[in-house]
Amino acid sequence: MNTASEWGYLIVWEFHPKAGLESRFEQAYGPNGIWARFFRQGEGYCGTELVQDTNETGRYLTIDVWASREAYEKFRQTNLEEYNQLDRQCEEMTQAELKLGMFERLGKEELEANS
Repeated sequence: MNTASEWGYLIVWEFHPKAGLESRFEQAYGPNGIWARFFRQGEGYCGTELVQDTNETGRYLTIDVWASREAYEKFRQTNLEEYNQLDRQCEEMTQAELKLGMFERLGKEELEANS
């Protein structure tokens, strides 16, 4: 697993867990949850963050952090069957799921050049 300072790519999802399943959702999607353990198998994975909206009850974001877009895409393609199986397994906990975007870090080359 890469260190947090080496990240270059984020995938951000919005979730609304089903009522009564919030704790189970938090365990599955948190930084040591089933998704994070799965992603740790991938070269270039830097970590996962789970955050809860302080204004809208029941709204969460996950932020999956990778060294690069290429690292994420390679992992997903190589592990697509297991990825889809895990996604189906976790669907039962959520009433809504939306990919908010995939983001590349700007200025990463400058940071690397200065370190």
